[in-house]
Amino acid sequence: MKKINKVYLALALTAAFTLTGCIDETFPESSTATAEMVSESPSALEGAVNGISSQMTQGYLVYGDQVNEIDMALPSTMIIQTELLGDIYPGIPDNVGYDWYRRYNTVQSIDETTDYSFIPWFTLYKFIKSANDIISVVDIETAAPAQKAYAGMAYACRAYEYYLLTVFFEPVENIYTDVSAVKGLTVPFVLESTTAEQAKNNPRVPHDEMIAFILSDLDKAEQCLADYESVSRLVPSLAVVYGLKAKVYLLDGKYAEAATYAGKAIEEATASMKAKPMTADELQDETTAFSKAVSSWLWYVHYDAENMGNLCNYVGWMSCEADWGYASLTQPCIDKSLYDHMAETDYRKAWFLNPKKNDYYNYRTCRDKAWIESAPDYASLKFRCLNGDYQTYSIGGASDVPVMRLEELYLIQAEAVGVSEGVGAGVAKLNSFMKSYRDPSYNYTATDLRAFQLEVLTQMRIESWGEGWAFPSAKRLQPDVVQNYEGTNAPTDDFKVNCKGIKPTWTLVIPQTEVQSNVALEGKNNPNPTQAVVGPTPIGTFAPAK
Repeated sequence: MKKINKVYLALALTAAFTLTGCIDETFPESSTATAEMVSESPSALEGAVNGISSQMTQGYLVYGDQVNEIDMALPSTMIIQTELLGDIYPGIPDNVGYDWYRRYNTVQSIDETTDYSFIPWFTLYKFIKSANDIISVVDIETAAPAQKAYAGMAYACRAYEYYLLTVFFEPVENIYTDVSAVKGLTVPFVLESTTAEQAKNNPRVPHDEMIAFILSDLDKAEQCLADYESVSRLVPSLAVVYGLKAKVYLLDGKYAEAATYAGKAIEEATASMKAKPMTADELQDETTAFSKAVSSWLWYVHYDAENMGNLCNYVGWMSCEADWGYASLTQPCIDKSLYDHMAETDYRKAWFLNPKKNDYYNYRTCRDKAWIESAPDYASLKFRCLNGDYQTYSIGGASDVPVMRLEELYLIQAEAVGVSEGVGAGVAKLNSFMKSYRDPSYNYTATDLRAFQLEVLTQMRIESWGEGWAFPSAKRLQPDVVQNYEGTNAPTDDFKVNCKGIKPTWTLVIPQTEVQSNVALEGKNNPNPTQAVVGPTPIGTFAPAK
């Protein structure tokens, strides 16, 4: 049985660069593992599901080699979303070039020929390929309970991946690019049944059809996991399925449903997983904060010390304290205006360095006070080196990375209740969460719905800094983007852009290689946003429409 596990894991981790390649036969004739063998073997299916989890932290996943440093599987999508929001800047202006993700923030060089469309597209379709491999060999109506549960996890993973593809590639109307030719279109389906010939003429799916499909996958996942007692948060559980439904309904503007499923996710996670929001100590621990999973992390992935590289890992990108990786060169910082939104009593303010440094707060660090004094203003301490080891990447970077946290669901619930049941009800939910878990002095009182939604979005942006899960709500709400203002810490003119509604880069472009291999995409690509806005935008204004 061990032999089957190894062979199937290799298959689950293998996918080609084009969608045509992504639907190659799962079990080639030369393989000693057949679809029948795997479908009848709970241990083989378990290995395949665990393979998906491992794949999610696989460095250089798309290219298979050190070609581009943003090629780092799921964590890449988290950093991309934070950069798109404009919530993160390199803290050392002379080292801006070391921030490989900056193009998402600066509206430059992000067209269909660049890695900045290629990598997120093929990363997510590789994950879909691995989920399809499992789904294709399990009949959930007749499968034994163990096989059925593993199939449910695969359905949940596939749903999440199509959700992210929709978030990145479905166009939103804006004043900087013309999306009229592709409005309402998401991405092509590649399913377990899709043939190579079908992939060559595979159109983009309309929004409503995509949402219905994702929810259908989640219905199947719910059915499969309803009676399954989760033993690992490295794979989706029933609570995660409910949480994904909440995210999808929120994306679709179905607020009552989003509120319902956020509530169900919170209830299920609290009951079955004993989950609770991160405490002030967990948020600030200098050896484990955001590097070791805690109870609020309903779904997370893990870096294996034996298989990770020194540059292509999450801690190395996000922890200013690390002496290895690109964070040591760029020193990621929060946008000053977002930092200033936090009250002095907000526990999360200790994630970022105040300009007064140690005179402002006794920061906890695995380094020393001199390091704090020398670090840039607003530099992040949110993501720590595991065990405080800032010198050895295979120890300090062998971290856990959150995919879904309980805190996200509380904030989804607050906005969704505010829209569907009245602003007062939503404000009560928001105040309850914030007072209980983040800022005991917090007291939001506005009664305007739009203002309330933007306040929830701001709290999402703070809470998810570096994780990115506020981005879908920002794309939905179109809050305006202001990165050039008095006192901005945007490091160069390229970052100093102000956009009405959204940035044009908030809709990524389908890679040219995919358009060339799929005739249905000819004339149906998203518009190129490169140079649609050029910084600096004068303070107090928005970039003009194109």
